[in-house]
Amino acid sequence: MDYRHELKYIVTEKEMALAKGRIHGLVSLDVHAEEAGIYRIRSLYFDDWWNNCYLENETGTDPREKFRIRIYNGSKEQIHLELKQKEHGMTRKLSCRLTEEQCRTLMTGRMLPVNGNDPPLLQKLNLLMRTRFLRPRVIVEYDRIPFAERLGNTRITLDRNIASSDALLRFLDPELPRRPIMAAGQHILEVKYDEFLPDYIYQNLQLNTLRQTAFSKYYLCRRYSLKGNLK
Repeated sequence: MDYRHELKYIVTEKEMALAKGRIHGLVSLDVHAEEAGIYRIRSLYFDDWWNNCYLENETGTDPREKFRIRIYNGSKEQIHLELKQKEHGMTRKLSCRLTEEQCRTLMTGRMLPVNGNDPPLLQKLNLLMRTRFLRPRVIVEYDRIPFAERLGNTRITLDRNIASSDALLRFLDPELPRRPIMAAGQHILEVKYDEFLPDYIYQNLQLNTLRQTAFSKYYLCRRYSLKGNLK
């Protein structure tokens, strides 16, 4: 399936530890987590002149989409441009690679030269930067513990230390100023799957007892940025 189910829950430190303990022996760690079992995700999100991505998330507009540039563990070796789309409560992600030079140009809000040989996703971003004044708005960073199960193409992620930064030009720097956007001791549990969620995962995570949320990390980081307001 192109589109997947995506469930998000706000969890406490205790609930996160319990969830990790319950599924650790049932579901394998994602191969990208390597030996540490955790990696850091940093994303640079775009929004247009009218902050439509932010406002559409707040009002629950359907369908909606947003662009981001993403790196892992601070590495410049693999830089991805991604388009996250949501429709009827389901999501999908389109992706293409960026060079470091392309990334640094986009970080500044400058458009890339028009090139018909670029991936369609990059061409779409370029078009929206010209027509809807799409620009980088906020950096979202967090640590992720990922689990993956073949049945249902299920993916379970435990995200902690979620923080925002307005230091857009430092996106590729090893460190940058950040602001935590969750209350102390709060984290995010996400469950993604295709046609079905295996019952043993649902039961062991006790999802029926957790507090589900519809807000995205982007929305929260824009709302509680370092400056405390929309730019």
